[in-house]
Amino acid sequence: MAQKRCVRLVVALLVMVGFGLPAGAGAQEGEWHRWGGPHGDFVTDSVGLAEMWPDAGPPELWNRPLGAGHTSILVSNGRLFTMYRESHGEGGSAPWSPRESVIALDAVSGETLWEYTYASKNQDFDQGAGPHATPLLTDGRLFTMGSNKELHVFNPETGELLWSKNLITDFGAPPLLIRSMIKPGAGMSPIPYKDTILLQVGGPGQSVMSLRQSDGEIVWKSGSFLVSHSAIGLITLAGRQHAVVFAGQGVFGMDPGTGRVLWAHPHDAGNDFNFQIPLYAEDTKVLFFSSGYIGGSQAIRLIPDGDVTHTELLWNDPRLRFTFLNVLKIGDFIYGTSGQGATAILTATHMESGETAWRERGFSRATMVYGDGKAIVLEEDGDLSLVRLNPGGLETLATTRLFSTRSWTVPTLVGTTLYARDRERIVALDLGAR
Repeated sequence: MAQKRCVRLVVALLVMVGFGLPAGAGAQEGEWHRWGGPHGDFVTDSVGLAEMWPDAGPPELWNRPLGAGHTSILVSNGRLFTMYRESHGEGGSAPWSPRESVIALDAVSGETLWEYTYASKNQDFDQGAGPHATPLLTDGRLFTMGSNKELHVFNPETGELLWSKNLITDFGAPPLLIRSMIKPGAGMSPIPYKDTILLQVGGPGQSVMSLRQSDGEIVWKSGSFLVSHSAIGLITLAGRQHAVVFAGQGVFGMDPGTGRVLWAHPHDAGNDFNFQIPLYAEDTKVLFFSSGYIGGSQAIRLIPDGDVTHTELLWNDPRLRFTFLNVLKIGDFIYGTSGQGATAILTATHMESGETAWRERGFSRATMVYGDGKAIVLEEDGDLSLVRLNPGGLETLATTRLFSTRSWTVPTLVGTTLYARDRERIVALDLGAR
């Protein structure tokens, strides 16, 4: 594969005239190193967020052009990491360059620190160009997944390429989802387990793979089920870790150390278009997962019985459809925007019973991140809101227009700084109390 590497090192100023280092940008605690943030569920430990915003919206620290793509923004040690594809059309639309870039930015200024570009052919990007997957920072390495299953691993400080694999040519993985009518490219994000990464790959006997972090060698491969875009979750059941795989036609529990399938439960969206890591309540052993289209939502209970795990269906709601955007688990309730069209309904659903506490119209489909008792809601039409979510209802504290193009990327909250992107720009906002 033809590759072009462009690394630009920029001196990072620790103190800048006019504003200081964004809260948390140089700290380890609360940083954003993987899909879902510090705890993998888009819930942060942030405190000190404002209770309302000025009429013009929260203060902007900086903004800059970026490019098309839906990759989330990682934050570590004063640096940001994300991915993009150069777009030559309005609002991130076609034509797109047949290349993708991994980029490191200074968290204070947004300046480019280094950048790595590689060839990556365009897929069906009518609904938005890739890359789609969120990178992973672990043990001094940055792992990225491209639209065509290009796995690259970098030194996050320098941008040096440590190793790479192409899941299609190196492992025989199918290039795209088997049953999906829309084939926008790969979206699965790598997840760490000890000295390995876990990810859905695809192909006979290798639906899921465990690769050694140091060199990409296969530790184990397992499963012959249809895969999806979902990252893999890790839960603890009766003192034992389970890797939870939201695959194309079901949810599987696997031993993360060996790949042995421990349990399975059917859930078919009809098109392998599953995106989320299922949410788990360890106290009740309830697992929640949701699809758009015909899949809807289910909650099951995992019942350990010696070396065997049984699954019990608690409820199924085919009308509750969290398509490809994230949801939040706060206490015993699930919050998210349900719907497949331009309009959606923000709902509160009791996780164990499936009972609806409330439904609120007025939102387009949205991503959400939670901190300091409040949720930051980024709608796909570009509106950003600060809200309180509880079983008794929704309280909107502030709303502002942030972007003018489609916004499908979950914002990143570190301390009181929010990093967000659409298909053209990336912006840093100060959400701290005044």
